[in-house]
Amino acid sequence: MSDAITYSPYDYAIHEDPYPTYALMRERAPIYRNDDLDFYAATRHPDVHDAARDPETFSNSHGVSLELWSKDIAKRQSFIAMDPPGHTQFRKLISRGFTPRRVAELEPRIRQITRDRLDAVLDAGGEFDFIADLVQNIPADVISELVGVPAADRAQILAWSNASLLREEGSGAITDASADATLKLMGYYAGLIAERRAHPGDDMVSALIEAEIDGQRLSDTDIGAVLLLLGVAGNESTTKILGNAWLQAARHPDQRRIAFQPGRIGDWVEETLRYDSSGQMSVRLVTRDVEWYDTVVPAGSRLLLLFAAANRDPSVFPDPDTFDITRDHSRTLAFGTGPHFCLGASLARLETRVVPDELGAAVHEDYEVGTPVRVHHPNIHGLSALPTTVKPR
Repeated sequence: MSDAITYSPYDYAIHEDPYPTYALMRERAPIYRNDDLDFYAATRHPDVHDAARDPETFSNSHGVSLELWSKDIAKRQSFIAMDPPGHTQFRKLISRGFTPRRVAELEPRIRQITRDRLDAVLDAGGEFDFIADLVQNIPADVISELVGVPAADRAQILAWSNASLLREEGSGAITDASADATLKLMGYYAGLIAERRAHPGDDMVSALIEAEIDGQRLSDTDIGAVLLLLGVAGNESTTKILGNAWLQAARHPDQRRIAFQPGRIGDWVEETLRYDSSGQMSVRLVTRDVEWYDTVVPAGSRLLLLFAAANRDPSVFPDPDTFDITRDHSRTLAFGTGPHFCLGASLARLETRVVPDELGAAVHEDYEVGTPVRVHHPNIHGLSALPTTVKPR
């Protein structure tokens, strides 16, 4: 261990509030070593930023998760577990579904989905679970429509996606429920691919079936891995951003007053992304010996890029532990940087602008929240439940 600092991404206390530990690591062990779990961790903004932009030295070939670390993980995690040029080719294919024009065209539909979901919880009274009753359903519906999942199957897909993230306390091991949910998702997507091969539609599955890389069509395994990635990531990231934003605004009423002002939703979301990142880290395989701060990280090591720690680096963000919607967010690393910058960032930003906008039009800003329930996952930082009481306008 480094400088008597104890950090494990599997520690439930870290999940609740990792930021004091990150501050210690940045100050006293900017390249932290955990011998028990066999990883290094980078916490300072310049180091995390530069490593994320150097795939030759810091490779994605074994995936982005400690608990799923494997040279064969691309079969499950698709292009996020690849390096250029393979990563570039896959990313180019998928990015066709997330062009600025295509994403912008989704806004009316996202607003309608949000209004329908919001009307349902308001009609039931002013008390509801902000996560389970409202926001998790919106990105799940949106990504399902893009992929081509029928409306009747979406609740089941969401339930399996949530269950696939379950991890054992302390070890981070995949639970039996998680493994079962992942297998069911893979089986579902295999059936959907087969159905679209027989009956093509105007959706991402059909587009992937027709796509080629170097003149070769994608295999069902390749397509299934992409769908598994999009189905889970397309739901989780946006849900957690929205939950974190709602919670932090409630905890900082002076900032909530700013957040509900016209034109400030984007600033509210961006400060949430910096202050309480839904994605905490990504893991890399170090391909050559690298020396930082008199510490040699040898080739073959696992290196955690702690984006959430970098987002509170005081050398980049003054007074970083203050939730301040008005600050400059231009150097935030919440969606990563470099070749693996989050492909769905534009869609996530659209969804996290539309949903608070519709909420602001429907309810008063002085809402109340109850005790939040934390998701326990080494990378995903967010909530599974957030009791909320609102007053309709």
